[in-house]
Amino acid sequence: MLITSIIFILLSNAVNSRRDIAILFNRIAIVSLLYCTYLSYISNLNANDIGIHGGLLLYNNINIIFHTFIYIVVILVLSLTGFYSGKINIKNSLVTTYLGRKSEQYLIAEYPLIILFVVTGAVLLVSTNDFVSIFLAIELQSYGLYILSTIHRNSELSTTGGLIYFLLGGLSSCFILLGTALFYSNTGSTSLDNIYIITNITDLTLNNLWYKPDYINISFIILVIGFLFKVSAAPFHFWSPDVYDAIPTVVTTFVAIIAKISIFILLLQLVYYTKNGFSNNWTYVLLLTSLFSLIVGTVVGLTQFRIKRLFAYSTISHVGFILLGLAISNVESTQAFIFYLVQYTISNLNAFIILISIGYTLYYFTIENKEHQKLLERNNSPIQLVDQLKGYFYINPMLSISLSITIFSFVGIPPLVGFFAKQMVLSAALDNGLIFLSLVAILTSVIGGVYYLTIIKEMFFSLPSTIKIKEDNFVILDKNQNKYGIQEVTLTSPISFIISNITLVILLFLFINKEWLSMGAIMAQNLFNN
Repeated sequence: MLITSIIFILLSNAVNSRRDIAILFNRIAIVSLLYCTYLSYISNLNANDIGIHGGLLLYNNINIIFHTFIYIVVILVLSLTGFYSGKINIKNSLVTTYLGRKSEQYLIAEYPLIILFVVTGAVLLVSTNDFVSIFLAIELQSYGLYILSTIHRNSELSTTGGLIYFLLGGLSSCFILLGTALFYSNTGSTSLDNIYIITNITDLTLNNLWYKPDYINISFIILVIGFLFKVSAAPFHFWSPDVYDAIPTVVTTFVAIIAKISIFILLLQLVYYTKNGFSNNWTYVLLLTSLFSLIVGTVVGLTQFRIKRLFAYSTISHVGFILLGLAISNVESTQAFIFYLVQYTISNLNAFIILISIGYTLYYFTIENKEHQKLLERNNSPIQLVDQLKGYFYINPMLSISLSITIFSFVGIPPLVGFFAKQMVLSAALDNGLIFLSLVAILTSVIGGVYYLTIIKEMFFSLPSTIKIKEDNFVILDKNQNKYGIQEVTLTSPISFIISNITLVILLFLFINKEWLSMGAIMAQNLFNN
């Protein structure tokens, strides 16, 4: 279905020179992904595992669930370009003016095509069962992300960010290829099934083994360094703040989420295949990286005033929690890992959607602030500084409250979903004797709340910046917080529906937790009982 959709959009784009049908292409991609979600839902297999294409890919219930999750997340991301974010409702008029109609994100017909390529790579990476298919899938995913980062051709910042991403992404791919080559040269195999046989079943008391255990550990360490580059875990994080800040916010939403889901699920499989063998020493690299990520993501994030760089360091901090749950490798920690990954993906997606919506509700407003007027790429990334959110609660209270709920979930305030995710990871870490790492995680989580609360302070406890009316009779607040005119800026129905539903899931998780937690427990049990 994905390949059919890619071919269809390629042909449609080739025979049509109009750029205003880009929204139609996005909607076609959404429909295709909805059908993919349906196919994944009805493909609930009773068999344990099915190897296809000569064992290169593995198809089982866990992969199906994450395929479905990836499709749903991508559908939500495509809704940002498949529907206009904001509109101006004019009283006594049948005409509705949509905000950002001429914005570049609504005019790029190739955008959904490239996203479908990335989704294809992500789905293959989740299902991979061989180092060869790992490399091919991760490159298919990465090349799409590189192009996506530079898709705004006239943007100097976007081109710079995409070039940084491409060069350092190519470097990380070299580590992956080197680790694969070392493993193959030592064992003569690239299959993950053979990894399990070699590391867990082979009798080490035998003499004249054809492989050397130390070399296998070294190859895994080199391999995982490449993957940690891709997910921007410290100390391999230095590219992500610059790239997140430079590329358009719509693209940042996709880059920050999809690439991490597929790679973390792949790492889960690698940890599982080596959990009881002699080659599980490489997982200590995950614990060390988790420690660095928690510290770097929190301490450096305190100094940030650009909001996407702040979100980048927030992501690094949360990657530390995810790696902590991943490295422990038992049923409880795997359940915590899956739950944390899912909830953070949803919360991060909601934060970016709200940020984009805030930017486009202020699309026609000119703020009398010289620093804001000097910002580059204001059309592609309307909100770039934290102080641009100053007093936004007085402009749109509901959107401000939704963003606050999401941010409080990042901090881990009960009873929001982020609290339960952190509690599960910390519980698994303490049960396994990782007291020092647990203390660091708790301290960094508390300290990290400082830069999150800065956003809350700007929105709720500061007056709006001085705003000049760009057009006659345009609704906005002045210094005295008086309203003007006959027009009202609102979000469109699809965007409002997405934001409200995700926010309610984050807020009311305490009342709907049974199914979510049960699914995570069942997936962890299935993985460890196979």
